[in-house]
Amino acid sequence: MGVVALAAVSAVIMLLWNWLVPGIFGLTAINFWQALGLFLLARILFGRFGFGRDRMMHERGNHMREKWMKMTPEQRKEFINRRRHFGFGHPFGMEHFDKGAQAQQGDGNK
Repeated sequence: MGVVALAAVSAVIMLLWNWLVPGIFGLTAINFWQALGLFLLARILFGRFGFGRDRMMHERGNHMREKWMKMTPEQRKEFINRRRHFGFGHPFGMEHFDKGAQAQQGDGNK
């Protein structure tokens, strides 16, 4: 079953490549074995063979989430401000991250 699936995927890659790439980029057509090699190269580079990025992230866990959960609200605000300084952040402001302060403000308005 796996060999048939591999052959089918390779054939699809070859057909798509030969249909699109020569006309768009002016490159030459490829044969079945080159399509298989291209598929295997993509799998090695982008994962899914058991040693790709997704598995490493899963084994290591979400380090940033753990770090975030251990931060105090003041540390979180400082972290957000430092990231915003480098161009990161929520496009609509810090309200997205500051839900605790919103709840306190809502209680204070009553």
